[in-house]
Amino acid sequence: MATLVDHPLSFAFVVLLAFTAATSIGAWLAARRGGLSSGQREDFNLVLGATMTLLSLIIGFSFSMAISRYDQRKSLEEAEANAIGTAYVRVELLAEGRAVEIKRLLQEYTRLRFAFYLANDEDGLKEVNARTEGVQEALWAATAAGAKEQPTPLSALAAAAVNDVINSQGYTQAAWWNRIPRGAWMLMLAIGFVASTMVGYSARMAWKEPVVMLMLPLVTSVAIFLIADIDSPRGGMIRLQPQNLTALSNSFHDPVASAPPAGAR
Repeated sequence: MATLVDHPLSFAFVVLLAFTAATSIGAWLAARRGGLSSGQREDFNLVLGATMTLLSLIIGFSFSMAISRYDQRKSLEEAEANAIGTAYVRVELLAEGRAVEIKRLLQEYTRLRFAFYLANDEDGLKEVNARTEGVQEALWAATAAGAKEQPTPLSALAAAAVNDVINSQGYTQAAWWNRIPRGAWMLMLAIGFVASTMVGYSARMAWKEPVVMLMLPLVTSVAIFLIADIDSPRGGMIRLQPQNLTALSNSFHDPVASAPPAGAR
């Protein structure tokens, strides 16, 4: 499920085929049973309306979840850029030699974080994460050494700023792992399949009006495509651009956007 959701267009196409098949099954069942009487149709329409309402609520709820997660990733990218910028200024409180070394590491770290946001394949992402971990270790080692050489409240401020940089990466990674639960997807698809079957079953002369039978599967698959696209940080068409990291890098006179590192496109 997770792999399929990471390819929203393919996922929506599979959903469209499944829901179209469901409407065909419903129409076939109606043809075999001879349709519904007027009393049966009234009760059936009541159940169909409730099912459609439930489907719309789940789709709306899932869309809200996807949007909130996208906004969270966007906010954390801004917070991460601010943390790096703050650390870049505060390391000047350390000894000059240490400050130069840490600033160089922060510039490299910014390039790696930029690559993280634009990485579109697993191999490139693993490489970026491995290099990021190495730079974090070097960054903290240099900061700790500088704070020990000059144990003052000012050096503590610099160390706290660098610690915030490392913590912000963890918060960002957690947000990128925070996706719509599999159970929500399964429930949405199950109710959509049932609703499509009921639409096919209730349609009069369904085989002579294929456009009517396709309307619910088409609209539902488009909605699911949009939700999956927003929920997928790397596989969707709607991608989060690291604008704040780009602006920060430009302030370092190191325009990473002109030459993305490995793993970025």
